[in-house]
Amino acid sequence: MRVVSLTCSNTEILWALGQAELLVGVDAHSDFPPEIVSRLPRVGPDLDIDVEKVAALRPDLVLASLTVPGHERIVERLARAKLPFVATEPVSIDDVYADVRKIGALLDVPERAETVVRELSGELSPANSPGSRRPSVLVEWWPKPVIVPGRLSWVSQMLDAAGGKNPLDAELVKSRPITDEEARALDPDAVVIAWCGIRPEKYRPDVVRRRSAWRGLRALDRDRIYCVPEAYLGRPGPRLRLGVQALRRIVAECRDS
Repeated sequence: MRVVSLTCSNTEILWALGQAELLVGVDAHSDFPPEIVSRLPRVGPDLDIDVEKVAALRPDLVLASLTVPGHERIVERLARAKLPFVATEPVSIDDVYADVRKIGALLDVPERAETVVRELSGELSPANSPGSRRPSVLVEWWPKPVIVPGRLSWVSQMLDAAGGKNPLDAELVKSRPITDEEARALDPDAVVIAWCGIRPEKYRPDVVRRRSAWRGLRALDRDRIYCVPEAYLGRPGPRLRLGVQALRRIVAECRDS
């Protein structure tokens, strides 16, 4: 089978399933595993996929994802080109498990898919710590405007698994911008930089520290500004377990100080 992946998360699901050798092309952002993706043809960034390039690779299956706002236009073009595709759209951790199982079934490795789900669920199950304070952790997808996840994001469940909480958990949105006034009202215990599309070495905690309107927030007063690669929080796939591990360390520091 020849597979083209149009998003990082689906590329990484194939890797976890032990089927990365089926890939004949990936999007411009897929960067893991490097030893696989570095030698594959690129078909463009997620919002500007070259469908003709995809078709030229003669795929038996194209893996797209509607988690990327605007990617629905790419999906429409895949349909017009009559390419065989599946478009995932996970919101919750259970959706991520379902996508792993769906892709595993399509690739005829359902047993491996169950193993991947079992390994993920071992890290992503809700923390059972009755009576423990749940620090509020504001995950920042983008710095200007500040965009953060709401309840309809697997990040809320990741924070729950880590023993923390998403300060915007009451809002039934995937993500949205917040104002400085809202940030002051939320007053998180910690801020996590996970800027989408930016390499982790380019993350700049000083951008958060310099926000004059945020002075007095608990996170800034105690300098609890952390950097976690967006690859570990924003890609609904197997490496979410690394994100939960990072969040767990952050929550522990918030409780200890």
